[in-house]
Amino acid sequence: MAEICCEEAKSTPATASAVTVLARRRPRVELSAPGPCRPTDQGGKRRRVTCAGAAPPGRSCRRPGSRWWPRYGVTSVCGLRREMEDAVSIRPDFLHGARATSSGKHHHFFGVFDGHGCCHVARMCQDRMHELIADEYGKAGSSKDATTAVAWKEVMEKGFARMDDEVSSWAAAASRSGEGLTCRCERHKPARCDHVGSTAVVAVVGPDSVVVASAGDSRAVLSRGGVPVPLSIDHKVKLCILTMCCQQPSAVWCPLPLSLAFFVQPDRPDELDRIQKAGGRVIFWDGARVLGVLAMSRAIGDGYLKPFVTAEPEVTVTERTDEDECLILASDGLWDVFSNEMACDVVRACFRSNGPPSPGSRANGVMPPSDAVAGREGSDGAAAAVKGVDKAESDRACADAALLLTKLALARRSSDNVSVVVVDLRRGVLNS
Repeated sequence: MAEICCEEAKSTPATASAVTVLARRRPRVELSAPGPCRPTDQGGKRRRVTCAGAAPPGRSCRRPGSRWWPRYGVTSVCGLRREMEDAVSIRPDFLHGARATSSGKHHHFFGVFDGHGCCHVARMCQDRMHELIADEYGKAGSSKDATTAVAWKEVMEKGFARMDDEVSSWAAAASRSGEGLTCRCERHKPARCDHVGSTAVVAVVGPDSVVVASAGDSRAVLSRGGVPVPLSIDHKVKLCILTMCCQQPSAVWCPLPLSLAFFVQPDRPDELDRIQKAGGRVIFWDGARVLGVLAMSRAIGDGYLKPFVTAEPEVTVTERTDEDECLILASDGLWDVFSNEMACDVVRACFRSNGPPSPGSRANGVMPPSDAVAGREGSDGAAAAVKGVDKAESDRACADAALLLTKLALARRSSDNVSVVVVDLRRGVLNS
C-alpha cells in the first residue's frame, strides 16, 4: 500500500490521444483497495505488484482545519508474495490521555509488524500495541518520571509482554472453539493458531528523544548528519561461514592438505547462547532456524516455539540532536536487499529534491478524537495495511522517499512484503 501525498492536479489531458498516451505509460505498481491476505494477480505474463489502500489522486497534503501531525511517509506493498502479511500503525500524539503529557509535549507512535504464518498477529499488533504502550506509560507516569531511559525500557517490555499474552489467549481460544475461522491458515489448520507470529519494531518519537523497541528482524535506522545510526539489531540466527587454511593452528578439521576448512559463526552469538540455555537448538534447514522452523529468535506469538522464541524487545533510547534528519522503519523486505547507508542516502536525496519543508503547513495541536480517526480507517471496518492516520496527511518528501525505497527494493529482487515508514526529524519540522 502506498501512502502518497498528492497535490491538486493543475491540468488534465485535453484530448483523447493524450489520455491514451498516459494509459500506455501507467506505472507497473497498481493501486487497489485494501484487504487482508489478498493474492496477487497471476493471470498475465507479468506478475503484477499490488499495493493495498493508496490515497486517491488529486488530494491535497493539507486538509482544511487540520490539526498538527508529524511529517511522515509510508508505503506497504505485497510485492511478489501471494499474500499481504505486513501491517503498519501510525498514531500521532498517542499519549494524549496520559498524565505525563500535561506539560504539552507530544509523542508519536510508529510501528511496523511483519507477520509470518498469516496476518493475524500483525493485525492484532497494529490495532492494540499503541494502546498497551500508552496504558503502561500512564501507569509509569503516575509513580515516577516516565521519560527516563530506564522507565521507557520498562514500559516497552511490559507493553510487548501484554501484547504477547493477548495473542496467546486468542490462539488458545481459537484452537478450542474453532468458530469464526475465515482465514486460509485457520481453515487448513484450525488447531494450530499458535503457529502464527509477527515481528515488531516500534518507535516513539518525542521532542527530546526517539525510543525504539524491536523484536524480530524488522529494523529502525536513524540518519544523523549523513551517517546512519542503527537503533535496533536484527534478531536473526543466521550463520556466517568463515574459511580458514588448514595449516593454521586454529583449524580443527582438514580432510586434505592445502584445502580449506569451513567454520560456522552465529550472527548473534548472544541469541544463540540464550536459545541453547533454554534447551533449544538452531538447525540449518534452508538457512539457520530455531528448531529448524523460524529464522528469527524473537517475535510476538509463535507459542509453539516458547521459550526459545521470546517476545521480549530490545529497547534503545536516543537523544535527538540538531543533526537528525530522518527515521526509517521497515520490514525485512527492504533490509534484505538494502543497507542502512543506501536507505539513508535515498531519503536524503528525496528531501533535497523536494526542497525545504514549509513550517506553516501544519499548526500546533493535538491528535483528533479517536472516533474521528477510526472513521477514516474504512467505512466497512475492514482491515487495512496502514491504520491510525488520514491518507492525505502524509508529507510529500517523506512519502516520495518511502515509495522510492519500496520500488528500489522490488527492483533489487526482494521477494517479501515491503513496508517502509519515513519520519522527518529535522528541527523546526517535527515540533513538540
